[in-house]
Amino acid sequence: MGFRPFRFLRAVVTAFALAGPLAPAAFARPAPDSFADLANQLLPVVVNISTTQTVTGAAGVPQLPADLPPDSPLRQLFKDMDKGKNVPRHVTSLGSGFIIDPSGIIVTNNHVVEDADEITVTLNDGTTLPAKLIGRDDKTDLALLKVVAKKPLPAAHFGNSSKARVGDWVMAIGNPFGLGSTVTTGIISARNRDIAAGPYDDFIQTDAPINRGNSGGPLFDMDGNVIGVNSAIFSPSGGSVGIGFAIPSNMAREVIGQLQKYGATRRGWLGVRVQTLTSDLAEGMGVSGASGALVADVTDGGPADKAGIRNGDIITAFDGQPVPDSRALPREVADTPAGKKVNIDIIRGGKKMTLHAVVAKLQDDDDDGGKTKPAPTPKPPAKTSPLGLTLAALDDAARAKYKLPKDAAGVLVTGIDPLGASSDKNFRPGDIIVQVQNQSVRTPDDVNKIVDANAKAGKKVTLLLVSRGGDLTYVAVRTGGAG
Repeated sequence: MGFRPFRFLRAVVTAFALAGPLAPAAFARPAPDSFADLANQLLPVVVNISTTQTVTGAAGVPQLPADLPPDSPLRQLFKDMDKGKNVPRHVTSLGSGFIIDPSGIIVTNNHVVEDADEITVTLNDGTTLPAKLIGRDDKTDLALLKVVAKKPLPAAHFGNSSKARVGDWVMAIGNPFGLGSTVTTGIISARNRDIAAGPYDDFIQTDAPINRGNSGGPLFDMDGNVIGVNSAIFSPSGGSVGIGFAIPSNMAREVIGQLQKYGATRRGWLGVRVQTLTSDLAEGMGVSGASGALVADVTDGGPADKAGIRNGDIITAFDGQPVPDSRALPREVADTPAGKKVNIDIIRGGKKMTLHAVVAKLQDDDDDGGKTKPAPTPKPPAKTSPLGLTLAALDDAARAKYKLPKDAAGVLVTGIDPLGASSDKNFRPGDIIVQVQNQSVRTPDDVNKIVDANAKAGKKVTLLLVSRGGDLTYVAVRTGGAG
């Protein structure tokens, strides 16, 4: 494939050459004359996917206005609409996918085929085939299908997404808006994007135009290897605005391998909940830098608990791999086989330690569906704290009002001063302060005494362990001035 250098690039190089010797520099590879040869090679491996789902109910059916006159002709219209709301309907959706094995194994997004009654795959030559769902994973939004064809099918190959660089050319092929196979090109705009789509977010961002219907289609590099699975777009308008996201091929390959072998994923589980270690939290804990994953909660009886990991530990490495932040740890643990013994490097109280844990298998989340019965509104005595919070003792009445567990313990937050020290920390009534400076608290006086002692000792940040909706999280409040 021919390449043509940019004219402006030539001019810049000439200008620098005239000015004097150049320091070593890397220059961008020029754009290809055409993407046609590559597109022609890759189009046969991409498929269109359509699904049919039976649903009951009609969204958006209006309610009969209370003040409608008894003889109004609109009453019959509302009555007819109400009759039809429980009639089963067939809903069709469209997406994309790509073949990874000549026997008919196809990768797509979970949201393309989720809850589908029927799945149909259309090959690039127009052949339509019924597809069977092999397995799917909602945490990474990946799914695996199988079709039976009369002859071996052309298949794509996974590339190494870790080698993909910001600025590299990429090609997306998919089925936008049901139009059929469509080719678009662009570059990698960013890597390691977290878009709050799931616990293992690590998306490749691209400006190659991706629209509705491209979901599940491949993102190719210029060697024709799949380096991503197109999964999401950011679009205020509903169409492409040049911000699309693809699941990295290295993550997809691991998940797809498990779906193909087991029909489900088998992830490792450590039994910790971690949060971002901010500079304020690091200062409050007396550590330099803000690298690592801060342990906010440890599951009783889990691998981390058995290994001796505690709330407030900072995990800096897992199984020999560095943990730069709280996003990296869940991915590293998930990729670890259950039963493997691993080393975990931590910082506790400013001291470095190495602990040993045996990784367990991640189970599906359970929901007991328990509900707290309503109770009379409590009136706990309130006391203003130097933190800028109104605090109260935690009793049975307060637990009932805020729907807190019976065993919840600590000091209740009932109000937040909009101009106080904690005004920007997202506190809300019902939060429970469990610890202050790693000391358990039971009364507002406990909190105030520790905060005052902290300030007298010259510390500018007070570290709180807070329970929010049952989840523990560390909060650093600057109580000793801006510093």
